[in-house]
Amino acid sequence: MAGPEDLERYETEIELQLYHEYKAVLPMFRYVVETERRFYLANEVEMNPENENGRPYLKIRLKDAWVWDMYRPARFVSNVTVVTFKDVNVEELPEKEL
Repeated sequence: MAGPEDLERYETEIELQLYHEYKAVLPMFRYVVETERRFYLANEVEMNPENENGRPYLKIRLKDAWVWDMYRPARFVSNVTVVTFKDVNVEELPEKEL
């Protein structure tokens, strides 16, 4: 049976692999999107403020995206919709030099 150290070592290895994957795929994307729960890379971002019963929230649609999540078997997704009541940071990455 694996102990706590084994689990911690496994998670550290998975995060390092994820970081290397992020560095490899970053040039393929135009935007970085950070929410309270996830980190995304995307080529299209659409943010729409919504309101339900006087409570504002954001609906964010991402197309052609990559999700930073070490527990997902597939991190590339065509469409993502994020609904959040919290802050969102969207950053446009600099143009790639040819």
